Amino acid sequence: MTAAPVTTGEFQLAPKNQLLQKIKDKSAVVGVVGLGYVGLPLALEKARAGYRVIGIEENPLRVQKVKRGESYITDVPEQELQALVKSGAIGAVNDFSCVPALDVIVICVPTPLTRNLTPDLQYVEKVTRGIATGLRRGQLVSLESTTYPGTTEEVMLPILESSGLKAETDFFLVYSPERVDPGNKRYTTRNTSKVIGAIGPSSMEVALAFYSQTVKKVVPVSSARAAELVKIFENTFRAVNIALVNELAMLCDLMELNVWEVLDAAFTKPFGIIPFYPGPGVGGHCIPVDPHYLEWKARELNFNTHFIALAGEINRKMPEFVQRKALRILNNLGIPASRAQVLVLGVAYKKDVADSRESPAIQVIRLLLRDGARVLYHDELVKSIHDRELDMASTPLSEEVIRASDLVIITTDHSHLDYQWVVEKAKHVLDTRNATRYVTNNRERITLL
Repeated sequence: MTAAPVTTGEFQLAPKNQLLQKIKDKSAVVGVVGLGYVGLPLALEKARAGYRVIGIEENPLRVQKVKRGESYITDVPEQELQALVKSGAIGAVNDFSCVPALDVIVICVPTPLTRNLTPDLQYVEKVTRGIATGLRRGQLVSLESTTYPGTTEEVMLPILESSGLKAETDFFLVYSPERVDPGNKRYTTRNTSKVIGAIGPSSMEVALAFYSQTVKKVVPVSSARAAELVKIFENTFRAVNIALVNELAMLCDLMELNVWEVLDAAFTKPFGIIPFYPGPGVGGHCIPVDPHYLEWKARELNFNTHFIALAGEINRKMPEFVQRKALRILNNLGIPASRAQVLVLGVAYKKDVADSRESPAIQVIRLLLRDGARVLYHDELVKSIHDRELDMASTPLSEEVIRASDLVIITTDHSHLDYQWVVEKAKHVLDTRNATRYVTNNRERITLL
């Protein structure tokens, strides 16, 4: 597609003014690329605000579920999704043929790491090329996927301008990182402040108008690169502090101190400290992945990010720490690992979500299987695991299963489980999340991380 000739400043502003009007009167059609834990809640929020939303999703099963109004994301109420689909406010397709009909296109696709812990932008590049084939004047493109500083301008912009259209004149491009916390009932898409970084002032003006319609507070920054760094820093901050308390947990184990008691007491200080807690490792798409994007980018500048590297090393060690502690407990019970049955409670990466991506519980299971143990797991939210060579199904939780297990390991502290009952029926429990904090009876059967 070739851009129409631009001759005057009036024509330069026309696409922007037209788009601003469509955003204001809610006639703009919004495309959301990637209907996962970020994209589907975003589509719902935009439809609630009065926009017509079309989701572009390569997974045909997800497309069919959206068309039927079936929610597969915890934070998306199915009844509301059904109503919006039925009214025509939300639709879904699995190709980019609808791009010319869209006014705003928001990209929410995965940005994983390679096995060498380097950025893998194949999904961002693929969808950007798909958008470029149908790009027209007067469209806003916003990337929300976590990535390294420079992606929007260095990777996306050249692909989009290969259409013959020019950014800031014909179309508008911004980076606005997602801040979704799955399962968080207090902070949602609407009441979590939104950072926006643009490639120029016209793109910023359009993006501010768009996001202000559905987010209570928007925070503009000087550039797309600054916004990209904001997102990575947020998750690096968490990774480093989680690593600190994980390392403290390992030290407390050697010192025969209760790390949870130490942390609870420390966090009574009303200033100068923020609560973080240890666990069997870190999971999900963000914490184990995002800091390495910054680490990789820093190496390009011959700069070593020591904190990031060390935090990643510590957090990746935690599943092995849990495994060693489990073997120690079994040894004290007089049961070799090769004859032990271990029940793992929870394989989701965090409590009350149905997401097992990068879950440390899966690595704990792998390590125990390698030791020869028979391992079962129970998680009502994650019915099965298909992770490389590991294929398992959730075992129904019953008194018989618990009693038959030599050790129960709590790796995800889902709220719906009765931990008093679990401890009552179990021979021994290794609690990596302090889920048994309020269990009063049979404390001698509990070993904390």
